[in-house]
Amino acid sequence: MNLREPSADQLLQEGKLLPVMEEFYTLQGEGFNTGQAAYFIRVGGCDVGCKWCDVKESWNSSDFPPVPTDGVIRNAVSYPARAIVVTGGEPLLYNMDYLCTELHLQQVRIFLETSGSQPFSGSWDWICLSPKRDAPPLEEMIKLADELKVIIHDETDFKWAEENAQRVSPACILYLQPEWSRRERMMPAIVAWIKANPQWRVSLQSHKYMHIP
Repeated sequence: MNLREPSADQLLQEGKLLPVMEEFYTLQGEGFNTGQAAYFIRVGGCDVGCKWCDVKESWNSSDFPPVPTDGVIRNAVSYPARAIVVTGGEPLLYNMDYLCTELHLQQVRIFLETSGSQPFSGSWDWICLSPKRDAPPLEEMIKLADELKVIIHDETDFKWAEENAQRVSPACILYLQPEWSRRERMMPAIVAWIKANPQWRVSLQSHKYMHIP
């Protein structure tokens, strides 16, 4: 009896293929895990499309033909750091169950960076939620966040930050991060806000200051 090989669509649905834009080994530059060595897996495709996004080339998933997830896993675990960051684009546009299961078998920690706009999949050691107004996070994602990182582009974003802070769990760590192109303008306001509301911390894109990926 001949068994038909699974189609590319089926493998994509199962998470055994992923439209990976790029992979690289570097230091985590933002949020709670800043400064730690990690292997980054950037998945192509985004459902939000922020006008100030600094990786706009990741938006169109059709630019990144799906590759075997097993190869991505082999690449990730070949580096000495036992930390893997999955980012995008928006990773949760795809089924992350297979990637996470196989990576955890390799005794690594897995960190997700997401806008929270898509249903949950995968098994994560840390979830960084960066909510966007144009595609607000789902309630299930809000409750799972270990870290809330709100990008501050202008003064109206402080209200958006506080709205999301009211929805996350009490254990969630709160960060305000200036949008890179407006960092000089917005930093005094961020500092003032955190001094008045000390439950917040500041996050900087330190990798850009270090001139690393």
